[in-house]
Amino acid sequence: MPDPADSPPLAPSQAGREFAPSTGAVTDRGELALVLTGGGARGAYQVGLLRYLARTYPELRIPIQTGVSAGAINVALLAQHHGTFRQAADELAGLWAELIPERIFRVDMASLAGNIGRWGLRLTSGGMATARTRALVDTAPLRQFLEEALAPVHGELTGIDYNLQRGNLRAVAISTTDYTTGQSVIWTQGREVETWERPGRISRHCRITVDHVMASAALPLFFPAVQIGPNWYGDGGIRLTAPLSPALHLGASKILTVSTRYDRSRGEASTPEIVGYPPPAQVIGLLLDAVFLELVDQDVARMERMNVVLDRIPPERREGMRIVEVLVMRPSKDLARIAAEYEPRLPRAFRLLTRGLGTRETRSPDVLSMIMFQDDYAKRLMSLGESDAERRGEEIDRFINGHAGERGAA
Repeated sequence: MPDPADSPPLAPSQAGREFAPSTGAVTDRGELALVLTGGGARGAYQVGLLRYLARTYPELRIPIQTGVSAGAINVALLAQHHGTFRQAADELAGLWAELIPERIFRVDMASLAGNIGRWGLRLTSGGMATARTRALVDTAPLRQFLEEALAPVHGELTGIDYNLQRGNLRAVAISTTDYTTGQSVIWTQGREVETWERPGRISRHCRITVDHVMASAALPLFFPAVQIGPNWYGDGGIRLTAPLSPALHLGASKILTVSTRYDRSRGEASTPEIVGYPPPAQVIGLLLDAVFLELVDQDVARMERMNVVLDRIPPERREGMRIVEVLVMRPSKDLARIAAEYEPRLPRAFRLLTRGLGTRETRSPDVLSMIMFQDDYAKRLMSLGESDAERRGEEIDRFINGHAGERGAA
């Protein structure tokens, strides 16, 4: 059994002395934004960071909150919650700690075999078969789970409007992909928020509902798309080439973003993860990694380059562009390798399916780490997220109360 305590040692800069953060922080200058990216079950890592922030800064206000995929679920609960930031983070951690596959999708043999059989029939009949399936799994349990956790009124997350009226929030954004048009659609709800349009992506005002959250979290092929109005929507990370852009458009001056992508060293990146021909799990994992987990790094790099340019231009000549401070948090360990340790505990039918894809033929099964909705795995990731934040406590404190480690531009 894996060790549930996954807390790395303190960084040398913190060893041997006590770090005292400014616990009284609410917000400092400018608008602070939280950007939570995708990654399926990896979203538990984000909760660990939030738990650290809530423990260290219990009165912290984050007026702009944006999320995609699993990050959309986490943002929805934070933005909807009527209590304090700490209470919201504790409740979110409690939900992830109780997670089991059966609360996310149907894992019985009949349901999985039926979906796979209908797919096979459709392929072999040239699309002529009347039997259709929308995804690999049925996510009706996830909808029920979200409705219990978010307590919507006629589907609407009324707590968001409550927090907007109280002034605790300025804006919330949930990113989706419109399968009907191919565009990235960002659903926004907030105070004095203007819509925007860029090539391939648009924003729309709305009152955020469970449907928006379900759509954003609909992993392609694995989870079914969700109908909103006449169109069908899926995971927001598919076409969102600039994941920081919603926060920028909503007026952020500082962005704290949490990626669930482990940054491999050069040696790790050069080490083969498979032997022989790559199994489907390896190919799918690389595709999902590229779509959901690598774009934050590219976006931050672009912002840093723009920041260098803006630093050389007088403020009055920047034509509305501004310098934006960015702090990126990411795992100190490979979440895919951790997921492999918990694979034997998956429900039997679902375990057979993942093994059929070849998840045991690769050392780092990224696809498994995204669908490993297990309570023990989630607790391990939350512990890692909290300890990673603890290690970077001084850096986080400087970001919240002073200067950030990385800077970008809008």
